[in-house]
Amino acid sequence: MESRVINLLKTLNIKHLNLATYEQALTHPSFNGDVNSKHKDYEKLEFIGDAVLGYVVADLVYKNRPEMAEGDLTKLRSALVSTKPLAAYARTLKLDEYVRIGHSITPQQVKRSDKILENVFEALIGAIYLDIDLPTAYDFIKSLLLEDILGFDAEKLTDYKSKLQEEIQTEHREAVTYITVSMTGPAHDRTFKVQVQYNGIVLGSGVGKSKKKAEEMAAKDALSKRRVL
Repeated sequence: MESRVINLLKTLNIKHLNLATYEQALTHPSFNGDVNSKHKDYEKLEFIGDAVLGYVVADLVYKNRPEMAEGDLTKLRSALVSTKPLAAYARTLKLDEYVRIGHSITPQQVKRSDKILENVFEALIGAIYLDIDLPTAYDFIKSLLLEDILGFDAEKLTDYKSKLQEEIQTEHREAVTYITVSMTGPAHDRTFKVQVQYNGIVLGSGVGKSKKKAEEMAAKDALSKRRVL
């Protein structure tokens, strides 16, 4: 385990002081249960890593997306530190190849589990913070996330369907409905056209590669027209 962790840290250019901290970050709880050992696992490091990650991402988002309102900054931070993207960062770093596990779980399960990889990624952040310092953890996170922060499409943060429904229900009790007008293209490459209606009145229409996307675009269209009911 020790030599493998050293190789990982060299690959990540992390100049460690206490190797045991990183071994702990890469130890799944099943390892102790199966071999009846007292090795520390990643759970406590995950706790501190989650806090460090939240702070750093908030700081990066605030400084690099000044055009965003507070609500959108919160949504962007939440989008970046959710399970799937964090698991994706872990896979980019190939952390799944270094997780120490017990007999009750297989390497394939680790590779497939977004939750395990999210935990390991956060634990690694915690290890860097505790073993070295906050600036090093900050730079490590920045090197991974900054490009995604700069390139994030702000439109993805807006739930147009919810916003439209909120506007409608400030004046009316009934909900809007979404009607699929057409569905074209082969099964693997469908294009949907959807209308959003209220009491039979077409408020807007949208097109997308999924019904959900087409409905979002229809709601956006309706909001842009600022229809007064």
